[in-house]
Formats: sequence, C-alpha cells, structure tokens
Amino acid sequence: MIEKDLDTRFQEAVEIASEMTQASLPQDVQLRLYAFYKQATLGILDLKQTSNYHLRDAFKTNAWMQISHLTSDEAKEQYIEIINSILKK
Repeated sequence: MIEKDLDTRFQEAVEIASEMTQASLPQDVQLRLYAFYKQATLGILDLKQTSNYHLRDAFKTNAWMQISHLTSDEAKEQYIEIINSILKK
C-alpha cells in the first residue's frame, strides 16, 4: 500500500472538517483546527489589527500565535491528528 503524501492527507482532513458542524466540536478544538490550518496554509501570523477587530478574532489570533513556532508541515500533521482523533470517537 502506498502512503499518501502529507498535502493529500491534509486536504482530505480539511474536507472532513468542513463537513463537521460547529456545534459538534468544542470551541477549543475549533480554535486549534483554525490555528493549525492558518499556520499550515499561511505560515507566520501577521498581526495587523483592523477597526473591525473583535474579541473572537483575539481568541483566534492567540490560538495561532501559540503554534506559530511550527513549520507548515508540522501544522498539517497536527491538523490531521486532530481530525483522525475526532473520527475515532
């Protein structure tokens, strides 16, 4: 059996996550998925705040900052692990 590459596994995990409802995931898990996704796809966080910056954005920014030391590949792996652990429940 040929192992799928990281990008393929990441895209599959993103597709699975996009089908999940917010109500089915605890907020801390939602924040971690958000942070790992952003780190995996955009890399370093840009801390530009706009006048529309809300408390929810602060939580999302904080979650992303906490994992900003990870490489894109590490963030993808963590994202995949979270999705896989949710599917096993």
